[in-house]
Amino acid sequence: MAAAMGEIEDKLAELRQTFRSGITKSVAWRKNQLRALIELLQDNEDKIFKALHQDLGKHPRRLPLLFFPASGEVVSEPFGVVLICSAWNFPINLALEPLIGAIAAGNTVMLKPSELAVECASFLAETIPLYLDCKAIKVTNGGVDVCEQLLQQKWNKIFFTGSPRVGSIVMSAAAKHLTPVTLELGGKCPAILDTLSSPLDIKVTVKRIIGGKFASCNGQVCIGVDYILVEKKFAATLIELLKTTIKKFYGENPKDSKSISRIINEYHFERLRKLLEDPLVADAIVHGGLLDKENLFIEPTILLDPPLDAEIMTEEIFGPILPIITLNNIQESIEFINSRPKPLVIYAFTKDETFKKQIVSGTSSGSLIFNDTLVQVSLCFSILSQLCDVLPFGGVGQSGIGRYHGHYSFETFSHEKAIMQRSFFLELEPRYPPWNDFKMKFLRLAYDFDYFNLLLLLLGLKR
Repeated sequence: MAAAMGEIEDKLAELRQTFRSGITKSVAWRKNQLRALIELLQDNEDKIFKALHQDLGKHPRRLPLLFFPASGEVVSEPFGVVLICSAWNFPINLALEPLIGAIAAGNTVMLKPSELAVECASFLAETIPLYLDCKAIKVTNGGVDVCEQLLQQKWNKIFFTGSPRVGSIVMSAAAKHLTPVTLELGGKCPAILDTLSSPLDIKVTVKRIIGGKFASCNGQVCIGVDYILVEKKFAATLIELLKTTIKKFYGENPKDSKSISRIINEYHFERLRKLLEDPLVADAIVHGGLLDKENLFIEPTILLDPPLDAEIMTEEIFGPILPIITLNNIQESIEFINSRPKPLVIYAFTKDETFKKQIVSGTSSGSLIFNDTLVQVSLCFSILSQLCDVLPFGGVGQSGIGRYHGHYSFETFSHEKAIMQRSFFLELEPRYPPWNDFKMKFLRLAYDFDYFNLLLLLLGLKR
C-alpha cells in the first residue's frame, strides 16, 4: 500500500503537468469533479460505513475618486498543486471536506489519508480514481516514511489535520519552500459550567457535555471537551449527574455498549493508561477507570481536581478521561483559560449575558460555543447546512492556523489576486515630479480624500 519515492515523484509530476494544462481552472471541470465526488458518496455509502466501523468501532471594491475613471476587483485563483494530509478519527470527512474546497478552487491535489485508519485509507485510494480525474486528484497511502517523502517535495499549499507536534514538523518542512499552510490542530478545549438555576437546563447541559466528550469517537476528537471548569459548590451535583447520564447512555457496563468507540491503537491506549497511572491522578478518579488492553477499551472516566501540573492537565487528553477543575467563582475560568495555550474551542454553558460578553472579549480560541458542544462541526459535516458558509472552523496559536468549511474552504485554497484597471483618460500631472507647493497640496488633499478642497485648489480658489 505504501508509496515509493519514485511513485510519489511521478504522481507529483503528473499533478503539476495537469495543473499547468489549465484544465482545473475550468468551471465545468470543477463542477464535474464535485458532482463525481457526490456520486462517490452516494454509490459507496455502505462501503464507507463498513470502513468506518472496522477502523473505529472578488467582489468589486470602491476606489478613491482620484483614480477615476478606474475599476478594481479581486479574482480568486488556485494555488496550484496542493497536499492534503487528513486525520484518522474522522477519516472520510477530514479527507473529503478539504478536498472539496481544493477542487472548487481549481487546484490539483495529492491526498494523504491517515495510515491508522487502514480500511478508510484503502477505500479512498481505490475509489477516488474511479470517480475523479486521476490526473488531477491522487491518493497516496503509507506511514511516516511516506509522509517524510511528501514533505520533502515543493507544494503550492499544504493542508494538515493532526496534532500540534506533527503540525510543527509540517510547518518546518513547508517553510523551506515558503509554502503556505493550513494547520487544523487541537488542544485542551474547556467547558465552562456556570451555575444554572433550572433543573432542565442542568440536565441538558450534562447530556451535551457527555455527548461532546464520549459520544464522539470516545474522546478522540480535537474539538471534544477536554476538561470542565465549575464552582466548587456545584461539583458534587455535577459528578452525580454525569455518572447517571453515562449509565443511561452506555449501560452499567460501557464495554458492552455498541454506542462507544474503542481506542484507535495500542500506542494511544498505553499513552492514556500512563496518564491514569500517575498516583495523584489515580487518586482523583471519581468514576470509571476500567482499562481493557485486549479490546483497546477505556471506560468513560471522571476525575476531580487532578494536579494542574500533571501531564493530563498540560497535554491534550484525546481520550475518554474527563477532569473536573473546581473554582471558587466561575469568573475565574477566564483567567484559568488565558493562563494556558489558546484552545481550539471554548464551550460555555450560561444564561448570564454579561458573563457571555466577558468570555467573548476576555478569551481567545478558534471558536466559542455557548450552551452546546460539537455542533459547529457536526452541522458543517452536513452538506445541506447553511451554517457552513457563516461559521468558519479553525484554530488560533497552538490550536491551528487558517480556517475552512463552506465558502471558507474555497478561500483557503485560493489566492486572492487584486486587479485594477485604469483608463488613459484624465492624466493628473501632480502625480509626477518636479514637485512644487501646488503639487504637494494636491497630493495631501488627495490622500485625505478631501475632494471639495481639491476641486477648489484646481479652480485656483484655495491657496
